[in-house]
Amino acid sequence: MDTPKIIIIGAGLGGLECGYLLSKQGFNIIVVEQAPQVGGCLQSFQRKGQRFDTGFHYVGGLGEGEILHQFFAELDLLHLPWIPLDAECFDEIFLDGERFHFANGYDNFTNVLAERFPQQRQNLAQYTEMLRQSQNGLTDFGSFGASSSTETLLNTSAYQYLQQHIHDEKLRKVLSATSLKMDLQSETLPLYIFAQINGTFVQSAWRLRGGGQQIADTLADGIRKNGGAVLTNARVSGFQATDGILSGVVVNGAETFPCDMVISDIHPNALFRLLPEGLLRKRYQQRISGLQNSFGVFTVQLLLKGEGIPYRNRNIFVHEDTEIWRRTDCISDGRPHSIGVHFSVPEEGQSRTRNIDLFMPMAWSEVAQWADGRPMRRGSDYEAFKQQRAAEAIALVEPYIPEIKGNIEEVFTSTPLTYHDYTATHEGSAYGICKDYDHLMSTMLPIRTPVPNLFLTGQNVNFHGVLGVTVTAKMTCEQIISALPTLS
Repeated sequence: MDTPKIIIIGAGLGGLECGYLLSKQGFNIIVVEQAPQVGGCLQSFQRKGQRFDTGFHYVGGLGEGEILHQFFAELDLLHLPWIPLDAECFDEIFLDGERFHFANGYDNFTNVLAERFPQQRQNLAQYTEMLRQSQNGLTDFGSFGASSSTETLLNTSAYQYLQQHIHDEKLRKVLSATSLKMDLQSETLPLYIFAQINGTFVQSAWRLRGGGQQIADTLADGIRKNGGAVLTNARVSGFQATDGILSGVVVNGAETFPCDMVISDIHPNALFRLLPEGLLRKRYQQRISGLQNSFGVFTVQLLLKGEGIPYRNRNIFVHEDTEIWRRTDCISDGRPHSIGVHFSVPEEGQSRTRNIDLFMPMAWSEVAQWADGRPMRRGSDYEAFKQQRAAEAIALVEPYIPEIKGNIEEVFTSTPLTYHDYTATHEGSAYGICKDYDHLMSTMLPIRTPVPNLFLTGQNVNFHGVLGVTVTAKMTCEQIISALPTLS
């Protein structure tokens, strides 16, 4: 086989990382993205000269010798302006009126919380050791999940683990309070996902001055420098297939790109609608299409007046009158009880910020009635709904960030509909397909599909978040390389 031509569908983080890694190895890469801008949930947008992120806020494990640092070194992303958060309090939690700090470093994390929960010191030490061990499975890229310790964490309930090992109910809530970055379903969430995400932030926590779009743009530029192509406004409208394998990708209903392999970085439901009839068994499609997706998010971006307010080099999580963990049959009552707050890093040498993002869980059912409308034209009811939710969110955080009162110049909002419209995520799901520790093999999708030259990547496959998607991208590239002899 000549140099294989690989078409990558979707220029989200996973698609771009696959494109960059494979183009570095000499593969002929074309990334096609239906949006006018690459990045997916990394995308940034500008309003009145200020830049706002859509879904990227901070990363963990980026310190030297830590797991994300290793990946980002290979992806040539370490030169970006990464800013470490306050090591003594990278996450500040307000839970039912009380204040708690998360500190970097496993021992430091334990010691700070043990000052508030002295009777739980030993349990906290065991908990942080479990977080430490959860990182070890990520280093074995080729046989992910093969180690017995990782397998145990994957098949264990996160909720049940906390119930059994942390004997103070308030401490269980505190340890879960920053986990708005995952779907905290008490009945299904594997301990590994809970530990892998929280553990990396305990290692170290970082923001990116200038926003997440820089990650996407850097990867896209790298693909082009390596001889590949990244095409925007390029919507995949179908495929050509020959003898049960994909032979071409049709873009915008007109141009066909011949291919030897295809990597899909879009939701499987969207992919299935594009594939030729009969290429995949109905049962396979129905099984995956029937899997539950995680909740969406409602985001409030605040543009502050004048020079803004003093920058806080930490994140804030507010929980009032709420059970942080939820059941799979939970239906949101709409009113925000839990909210995360992220501060945009100011320009170098400045100490104040004009950008603050508030985000909270939101069910698709809250916005489904407007799903058939066109973006920006969904009517006054939808606009009133967003304004009400934004006002409720601001009212919830004002007691903890009093500087914003009377200092808000403009408010921008996004709902699960926004994510659905602009990133093509299924029903605006923020974290992809939900994983179930008790049905792991059916909720974690294989990278290789029944179509021999069709591969999956992205947050729906294994794990979500910057690290989870990056690990999956690495695994997808390894699967591509291992499949070459069988496809030649």
